[in-house]
Amino acid sequence: MKTSLRLLVLAALAIAPLSLRAENVAITGDTVYTMAGTPLKNGVVLIRDGKIEAVGPANTVKIPADYRVLKAAVVTPGLIDAHATVGLSGLLNQPQDQDMWEKSAPMQPELRAIDAYNAKDPLVAWVRSFGVTTVNTGHAPTALISGQTMIVKTLGHEADEDVINPSAMTSVTLGRNGLNAADGSPGSASKSPGTRAKAVAMLRDELIKAQEYAHKREGKDEAKRPGRDLRLEAVLRAIDGSQPFLVTVNRQQDIISALRLAREFKLKIILDGCADAPLVINEIKASGFPVIVHPTMQRSYEDMENLSVETAGRLHAAGIPIALQSSYESYVPKTRVVLFEAAVAAANGLGFEPALASITIDAAKLLNIADRTGSLEKGKDGDVALYDGDPFEYTSHCIGTVINGQVFADGPH
Repeated sequence: MKTSLRLLVLAALAIAPLSLRAENVAITGDTVYTMAGTPLKNGVVLIRDGKIEAVGPANTVKIPADYRVLKAAVVTPGLIDAHATVGLSGLLNQPQDQDMWEKSAPMQPELRAIDAYNAKDPLVAWVRSFGVTTVNTGHAPTALISGQTMIVKTLGHEADEDVINPSAMTSVTLGRNGLNAADGSPGSASKSPGTRAKAVAMLRDELIKAQEYAHKREGKDEAKRPGRDLRLEAVLRAIDGSQPFLVTVNRQQDIISALRLAREFKLKIILDGCADAPLVINEIKASGFPVIVHPTMQRSYEDMENLSVETAGRLHAAGIPIALQSSYESYVPKTRVVLFEAAVAAANGLGFEPALASITIDAAKLLNIADRTGSLEKGKDGDVALYDGDPFEYTSHCIGTVINGQVFADGPH
């Protein structure tokens, strides 16, 4: 373990940007997957001032003489991890770089990922080295309400500079991982749900309190209005749909409970995990809610005992919008890699292009950032991943990553 960790640290420290600013770049690929149409053979992507200037076949897109030219066998949009803890979970796995789990209470929706995110942690650069340019990251699914997520580019500058959305979702966990968040250690929660019924009751109570708080804040008598409550304001954003609940659920009864709460309070939710999804696939489809599918290589135990490498393919075949994720990993290096998750899903029923879409354009749509990223189209951010072969083949390598026109020497991996 010590040897592998040392190698990871050295690899991460060796990753350095070729340029500290956006460049005017021309990227040529034997195959370019734009995710906005059919793949281009012998394609070109031009990036100017951090934005995509043109995309097309080499015989129609002229490369200006002063552009830096990068070449690859396969070019894709920058990859998007739809649910991670990277930047709060650090590579060293030491107390000083582990901010993904606050143990003092079972419900803390006011906690913001951006206030803990470390853009310069080597783990951020490490996932970037595989072509990951954007992550929806935040507190781990280890409490009933663990905090808020943020959507951020893996540039490695500063949180406020790299962020796309500082308050994207509020993380809720129903099931085993949302119960008994207190571990008995100093400072851990003194009150926590011990059963599924208690957890749902606590959530319902919090939603009702938020509704009552909003009603009182709108009262005509200013003297009787309550003071601001950051916790209830975060819950209210879930009620009005501006900051949806990201509900991690795996067992079928927890999925149904999440859907029941959504109907009761007219919530906009995003289902996360869903190991038992095939057992309630009709209910999920009828809800209209998307699913961020559990990692294909997650360990199958407890609530995840029914997970399958075929889950993503089955949900996609049913017409349910999906994206893939790295999620939270409790051991070093503290994260999975969505490139590999998509590769496994592609080989087990999802197929190549739907798998690629699940970590590019479909993930961007689910995260509501498709106007900026997820596909290679004129006007979008200059986020590109370059590979020396089929990106889902383990013998292939990511040979470069471009974010907002900034080129990183992240490969080969």
